[in-house]
Amino acid sequence: MFDLSKKRHRFRLVIPAYPAFNIYSDLAKRTTALGPVCVASVVNEMAGWDVEVIDENNLRRYAPKSSTGKANHEFLQQLRPADIVGLYGGLTSTIPRLYEIARFYKERGITTIAGGQHFVEDNIAEALNSGVDYVVVGEGEETIKELLEALEGRRNISEVRGIVYLDKGKIISTLQREPLTDFDKLPLANFSLVRYARLDLYPVGRIRGCGMDCEFCTVKGKPRAASPQRLLEGIRFLVETNDARHFFIVDDLFGQQRTETIGFCNMLRDYQKSIGRRLDFAVQIRLDMAKDAELLSAMRQAGINTVAIGFESPIEEELEAMNKRVRPQDMISLARAYHKFGFWVHGMFIFGYPLKEGTGFKMPAGERIKYFKSFISKAKIDTVQVLLPVPLIGTEFWHRLTRQNRIYPIRDIGWEYYDGNFPVFEPDKPLTAEELQASMRKIMGKFYQFKYMFMIGLHIFCFPALVFFLHNIKMGWRKWYRTWRNNLARFGGWIIMKGWTSEFKKGAFLQKLKKAKARLKNTPK
Repeated sequence: MFDLSKKRHRFRLVIPAYPAFNIYSDLAKRTTALGPVCVASVVNEMAGWDVEVIDENNLRRYAPKSSTGKANHEFLQQLRPADIVGLYGGLTSTIPRLYEIARFYKERGITTIAGGQHFVEDNIAEALNSGVDYVVVGEGEETIKELLEALEGRRNISEVRGIVYLDKGKIISTLQREPLTDFDKLPLANFSLVRYARLDLYPVGRIRGCGMDCEFCTVKGKPRAASPQRLLEGIRFLVETNDARHFFIVDDLFGQQRTETIGFCNMLRDYQKSIGRRLDFAVQIRLDMAKDAELLSAMRQAGINTVAIGFESPIEEELEAMNKRVRPQDMISLARAYHKFGFWVHGMFIFGYPLKEGTGFKMPAGERIKYFKSFISKAKIDTVQVLLPVPLIGTEFWHRLTRQNRIYPIRDIGWEYYDGNFPVFEPDKPLTAEELQASMRKIMGKFYQFKYMFMIGLHIFCFPALVFFLHNIKMGWRKWYRTWRNNLARFGGWIIMKGWTSEFKKGAFLQKLKKAKARLKNTPK
């Protein structure tokens, strides 16, 4: 139980490890999640609290590890006992590990708090029966402060908005907390709280929420923004205290507030000039922003080099099912516009998205693969990520497939497979679940190949060809470097896919899939 007699308390916030090697593993070793750091930064300003964040996916500096390579929580608890442990549930695939950690601490009398987008609807009851004492619903910065004050005895627990807990076996939900709108009152994200990690890529953000209303997405609601000055202040702080250079702006759609975004880009451009250093930024952005030449120009001048774009699918019927507001015939020209402005384009796709009832559209796997390969080539995308649809609980997508009795039982297909690399529902005919997964790998396998290792070396020998661009050496360098970088990325992608395939063969997913399909078939509709 929480010891009120202690003069100081420790709050440990844990980001659980991914269930196995996957396409995110390499990137996770270079960065961390922004949300947990923001929550921890609030607690760090509370009197009497010591705070640390343990990111199990980024344990690169003197970290105590278990035999599985994850954080050794028993050793941590002996070394620096935590009084309260927070658990980040932003990724559904990490939930089994989250429950494992929650049970570990709960068995030792430590209060556990979990939050994140996984915890909606039935998932909350599951968490409360899996070692979690309190579930925070929605954004956590204000809630965590009030909850800790209640645990200290300074306020009544029932007065804390936005939490769910058990009281004598009964689930108690307090009043809903309104979404944050005044972000400027919050402390800057303090990445020094992330213990044992080595950060090369810093996540920062200004806008929460998204008005695009995609069927499969958990991010909904009217966008809410901090001021551009606030975002720049956070970047300046990281540059000047952590010598940061590479950033990822985590806003779901960069440029939602056009005027403010251009103003921010101009301020960021001027800041880099004042310190004599170029910074590197990546953003997520809508495809149709390619029509806005003024915005794209401001972004390039600000050091935004990489754009991650959710193309989702080159098949019109699938785009309509997702509620995407773009036509396939426009997508190629828009993608090339980003290319012409000098951006590295990272394309994100969803293969085999199930259509809504009554559509009548059918396409075999082989033909779908051809659509994807052709589109990726014509759009001149630099790097690609092809995943399978994931029906996350609480989304319209989940409810639709649940009504159709198409989602494989969680008891057979666990949460750890909800990362977009595994089929977790019965696909549209004539596709099978096995074809769905194999098709994803075929598309990625065509794009990322071993042969690019040789092309990396060959391209280095082409460096003298820059002499033909003496009239515009900057353009020549950009052309040479883009090709060299893409070759490197495609070879690196081959290594990642090879590692994923190796781990997949060791696992038991296919046996679980067979059992799940049989159970679903025998489930009354």
